[in-house]
Amino acid sequence: MSPTLLAAAPSAPVPGAGQGTHTPVLIAFLAFVGLALLLCVLVGPDRDEIGEFYTGNRNLTPFQNGLALSGDYTSAATMLGTTGVIALSGYDGILLDVSTALALGTLLVLARPLRNAGRYTLGDIFALRAPGSAPRIAATVATLAVSLPFLVVQLSGAGAATAMLLGMNSAGAQQTCIVLIGALMIAYTVAGGMKGTSLMQIAKVLLVTVTLAGATVCLLAHFHWSPDALLSAAAQGSGHPATYLRSTSQLGVTASNPVNIAGLHITVVLGAACMPHMIMRISAMSDGATARRATRYAFGVVSVYSLALAVLGIGAAAVVGSAMISAVNPNGQAALLLLAGNLAGGPSTTAGVTLLTAVACTVFVTVLAVVAGITLTAAASLAHDVHAYAVRRGHLSQAKEVRTVRWSAVLFGAVGILLSIAAQGYNVQFLSMLAVTVAASAVLPALVHSLFWRGYNRTGLLWSVYGGAALAIGLQAISPTVSGGPGTLFPALDFAWFPLQSVGIVSIPASFLLGWAGSRHGRAGGGTGGASGVDQDAVELRLLTGVGAD
Repeated sequence: MSPTLLAAAPSAPVPGAGQGTHTPVLIAFLAFVGLALLLCVLVGPDRDEIGEFYTGNRNLTPFQNGLALSGDYTSAATMLGTTGVIALSGYDGILLDVSTALALGTLLVLARPLRNAGRYTLGDIFALRAPGSAPRIAATVATLAVSLPFLVVQLSGAGAATAMLLGMNSAGAQQTCIVLIGALMIAYTVAGGMKGTSLMQIAKVLLVTVTLAGATVCLLAHFHWSPDALLSAAAQGSGHPATYLRSTSQLGVTASNPVNIAGLHITVVLGAACMPHMIMRISAMSDGATARRATRYAFGVVSVYSLALAVLGIGAAAVVGSAMISAVNPNGQAALLLLAGNLAGGPSTTAGVTLLTAVACTVFVTVLAVVAGITLTAAASLAHDVHAYAVRRGHLSQAKEVRTVRWSAVLFGAVGILLSIAAQGYNVQFLSMLAVTVAASAVLPALVHSLFWRGYNRTGLLWSVYGGAALAIGLQAISPTVSGGPGTLFPALDFAWFPLQSVGIVSIPASFLLGWAGSRHGRAGGGTGGASGVDQDAVELRLLTGVGAD
């Protein structure tokens, strides 16, 4: 889950996406939409039971869960952003690709206790050490602070890319595509629940595997299976052959010195796998052992993807060249589509049209599957943590909670659609890094403290969640990624008062410290912030063995 996402509409048409490709792309899009919606309806919950809607009754095998988990993790960012940054930046982009894969190592460490602790949502995990309404509301705030920016970037970029691939480059066409994709996202979530989104993720993984394998084979065949020829051509096509394969090139607008680069990698490794929709996926597994095995499978799948994307990113620099990639989109997000349009004989051949269509449909499927998972997670947090527990104090029937989560999905999706439409014309790339940074700064410290520290209490949890989120959002807002230069949200303004672009290097350790300080303060203040009513021995037993977990 690279922090570089498809954030802005390409500024020029994609070569290879000519009129001859519009019809097969449209047919393929419609075929997938119809099939996916049919599957979601067929496998969706038969009864209004929260266990079935939130977890699909936890009946997937470890391998199936691993595929679904890798599908949740592999977003449009991984396919488009990673290939783009490798094409433009070379060695530094490859290091970011490696960090993206290594982030699942963080989840591998936490998978078993997370499943043992969790029931459905992030709020259920927080409630182990800190019962009451406030921790559940904090969990919802953290979930929305991560999910909403991530959703806006996905929808705005997907709308622009879909309109472009269908030959419609106007702002109205892009907004129409955003609305249609958002409506499909809501329909999949409402109809399918966790089981429906799981099948979508598994189907997406299979499609991505076939597409990346086909594109990689075509690329290597283009260079007669010679890695030396590929690397030499990539270095020449990059525009900076002397530094392309060394760690001296610039990494987009996200890193310009060693501190920024270190902060970027630390944030990705710690935050990318702790997104709330990843945590909910872990909670949907049958037990802790299954969660750990599934995470290992996901780690293997994502590692293979990262290797393929590194090859394709290098291939984009070699075949297309950085000048053409930057002309279409300065951030490089069109690199994979440009590469597909120039391989397999080019856009004038049947093989070329087929490859471009396959890549375009894979990107479309990836966006739909990921945003459906994000929507389900945000809706579940609103319905389960806020309505069922914070408002109704746990006295809400399962049927009413399921109806609430469906309406919450509609509400969250509508807000995401409106914000994505409003973001058209702006470079919202920083929102992707913001989502990962908030996950690393607000979610990860609270999870680690909740899972491994008996002294953690309500005050510590609130301090770490709200403090970490506020630091991440506040520092990002005044960082050089938002204003002060080209490629930012406000290029004509300059309020970049915080010097670092990767703010996680400050906000992550600060959030851990806030959790510790808040817990000490809560104990010193008596029962107001303590963990009164919590049987710490029972919590430890549950985390270690899963006894008492649903």
